[in-house]
Amino acid sequence: MAAAAAAESRPAKPSVWKAFTQPAAWTMFLFGFSSGLPFLLVAGTLAYWLKDNGIELKSITLIASAGMTYAFKFVWAPLLDQTRVPGLAWLGRRRSWLLLAQLGVLVGLLAMALVTPAQLGLFVAATLFVAFAGATQDIAIDAYRIEIAPPAAQGPLVATYSLGYRIALILAGALALILADHVAWARVYQLVALTMLIPIAATLLAREPAVARTTRAGWKQAMREGIVEPFADFFHRYGWQMAAMTLVFILLFKIPEQALVGGIMGPFYLDMGFSKTEVGAITKIYGVWIGIVGVFLGGMAVARWGLRRPLLAAIVVCGFCNLLYLALIAHPGNLAVLTMVISGENLSLGFLGTATVAFLSSLVSHKHTAMQYALLSSMVNLPGKVLGIFAGGIVEATSYGVYFVIATLAVLPATALFIHLWPRFRDADSAAIAPD
Repeated sequence: MAAAAAAESRPAKPSVWKAFTQPAAWTMFLFGFSSGLPFLLVAGTLAYWLKDNGIELKSITLIASAGMTYAFKFVWAPLLDQTRVPGLAWLGRRRSWLLLAQLGVLVGLLAMALVTPAQLGLFVAATLFVAFAGATQDIAIDAYRIEIAPPAAQGPLVATYSLGYRIALILAGALALILADHVAWARVYQLVALTMLIPIAATLLAREPAVARTTRAGWKQAMREGIVEPFADFFHRYGWQMAAMTLVFILLFKIPEQALVGGIMGPFYLDMGFSKTEVGAITKIYGVWIGIVGVFLGGMAVARWGLRRPLLAAIVVCGFCNLLYLALIAHPGNLAVLTMVISGENLSLGFLGTATVAFLSSLVSHKHTAMQYALLSSMVNLPGKVLGIFAGGIVEATSYGVYFVIATLAVLPATALFIHLWPRFRDADSAAIAPD
């Protein structure tokens, strides 16, 4: 009797199946596709187009740093928290901005295809417009995800979002590269741009989050609610010391990943003797599916064990996976080595991505969803992207190997700080575990 009573009082194991099959998960899959599509087209894939046009490495990494726009999305995030798009208010606050941003991505990609790098000034302007529209839709999508479901569901929602995101990466990365071996880059961008019609339809059919909002009374109140209060709320909830250390940790822990996201990797693969088709097949098709495995492993780990252990493991493993590229330098043109490197790198990146988004979501208040998440996600990407801007110059001054070592060593201070903060994130574990 006592044993039976103890068994009944013991909490049931989390139901991973229920978490992954909720309706919001499928909506986030389609929104993930929308978010992932423009990302490589203004960074990694763009670098191949620029290199094919004879542009030097330093200029490639500078132009491909248009993705830096994502790191400053917190600047206009309050606008998405405080207003709806005129003429689209019937969609609701989140979906109205999302639809506008998606249309911007579609138009911007078609403009890039029209002007081409032959008109470099206009081409860069169109690239920046796509990056701005892509960053804006990310603000709306992140806020939508946090508001549509409770914290316990965020790990699985992030996983399904990431699945859609990575399928878009296959399209914008692998298929784009393979097509570019056979047709003009402008035609490739036109074809990829048209696939934005799928997430646009998803936005029109999606359900707006049921979140009660207060009506702002004037510009000053809107500024206070959109900018001042989100900062004050974060420091009030966590205290000045805890909040400051958390923000420093957020700035540091993804530097090893983000340092390799920009325009440096495309020229690296080509300099290692691989064709665009080989790079597309291994890094953008095989690699993306390996990343998807990592995403779902991360989602299940967060749902089962909370945030701390999965996040710490992912930070350390992902950081040191950068050293795998040294093996590729030692064996240029070797497809087996490239496959091994991409397997380790993408599996760890997928796992880290899920743990990261779930962690940042746990820090956000529903009262200031868009602003706080935009700020935190901008901070987590900013330092690594800054390093990526100078990647071309660092490689030209030293070597690819030195750059990969620098990116790896950046994991050490973040790991030490997270261990110090470990006891203070205990509550985030229980909030992240999915109920039965």
